[in-house]
Amino acid sequence: MKKHTLSNAWISLKEVEEILDNQYVIELGESVKVAIQKCRTYLDEKVQRHDKLIYGINTGFGSLCNTAIEKEDLGQLQRNLVLSHACGTGDEVPQEIVKRMLLLKVLGLSHGHSGVQLETVERLVYFFNHSIFPVVYQQGSLGASGDLAPLAHLSLPLIGEGEVYFQGKKQQSAAVLQVLNLSPIILQSKEGLALLNGTQFMSSYASYCIGKGQQLWHQWNKIAVISLDGYDGRLNPFQANVNEIRKQNGQIETAKIIRELVAGSEIISQEKEHVQDPYSFRCIPQVHGASKDALDYCATIVEREINAVTDNPTIFPDEDEIVSAGNFHGQPLAITMDFLAIALAEMGSISERRMYKLISGTRGLPAFLVANPGLNSGFMIPQYTAASIVSQNKQLCSPASIDTIDSSNGQEDHVSMGANAATKLFRVVENCFTIQGIELLNAAQALEFRRPLKSSPMVEKIVADFRLNVNFVHNDEYLQPLIMESIKFIKYKM
Repeated sequence: MKKHTLSNAWISLKEVEEILDNQYVIELGESVKVAIQKCRTYLDEKVQRHDKLIYGINTGFGSLCNTAIEKEDLGQLQRNLVLSHACGTGDEVPQEIVKRMLLLKVLGLSHGHSGVQLETVERLVYFFNHSIFPVVYQQGSLGASGDLAPLAHLSLPLIGEGEVYFQGKKQQSAAVLQVLNLSPIILQSKEGLALLNGTQFMSSYASYCIGKGQQLWHQWNKIAVISLDGYDGRLNPFQANVNEIRKQNGQIETAKIIRELVAGSEIISQEKEHVQDPYSFRCIPQVHGASKDALDYCATIVEREINAVTDNPTIFPDEDEIVSAGNFHGQPLAITMDFLAIALAEMGSISERRMYKLISGTRGLPAFLVANPGLNSGFMIPQYTAASIVSQNKQLCSPASIDTIDSSNGQEDHVSMGANAATKLFRVVENCFTIQGIELLNAAQALEFRRPLKSSPMVEKIVADFRLNVNFVHNDEYLQPLIMESIKFIKYKM
């Protein structure tokens, strides 16, 4: 089994995906252990030496920040915090996102500015390595003061509370700990706050969606080329000079990829009767390119976040400082995820327009891409389905980050709503895979009506692989299974 040793060096999004995709086990490097222990020792000594109020360590939380807590109650304070904040509702967070939350929580606590016990971080590592996934709910976080409710559910099993998925079953955490001969963690001062303050719910969704967004972008360029040849489109809009003078990096890159994908196509090189193509074909570099630029920007913001310390207060042992600030505020992620949702939804929007043109009965294609239209409805209704999903994406792209509602008696008077941005973005991503699957179904069908001409070698290889999973439709048949197979193909086989 592959192992990844965590250090306090910068970790890229690519490295995070490698750990998760290849099912690495993780371990804490010596430098990480030293940093965690140093910070914990400093905090213990600080609490013993001083009677000064330090937020969340010997005080209550939120608007109770001026309420002093006795030293003998500091551990109970942290346990109470985790229990009282576990108020999640709605659907369960997918286990692949929960696993990511465990990893990113470990990364955040590893910098030695949070004051947690080494034992606590190592228990999170144990959960990650043994696929013990706390049951976490999608609703409950305001995206400020950290992702309090979701991270409380993530933390409950540490103290023997809540539920986990283990060995494929949902079980009580206490029972799983007993089977594994593990004792619940006895939280020390500051620990509950360190576990609950943080942006790991938001950043887990964000990093997941960055990876899936990049997959969608690469695949949509390929599918758009199949549609382009299926529609007998022109090559001119993709040539280098016209795109380079626009000066937009994503556009230039997209046009270059399209030229490479279509190279050698007999269809693209044949004489055309039409002078121009509709925008949904002609403007692929401009639209896909803008989404690529947005993806690159969003990846930069999210990569910074997974390398950050986002709990509060933050401890600086070398400077003898404990600073109460606002690194838990999710605004950087909230705005970024709203932006990313728009960028991905727009690729879905232009995709649906290409489908609409393919089924329109023009450019020598039969109406609704079936040989005997009238008796057969062909691909009429898959376009309806795509249009419905595109419309839903537009609704989901209403920004969460512009909303805020006071909480904690006005102490937390501006919140990011980044958790809602996260779950909306996740739905947009899933919708985009569906739209993409429907476009591929249409594009491959249209291409067959260009025979005996061939598309490029790369396109023909994609279509040949696709045909191993999804057949050509000669006459009306049950289309939903074909759509589902097409989605499966683009998610896992393309």
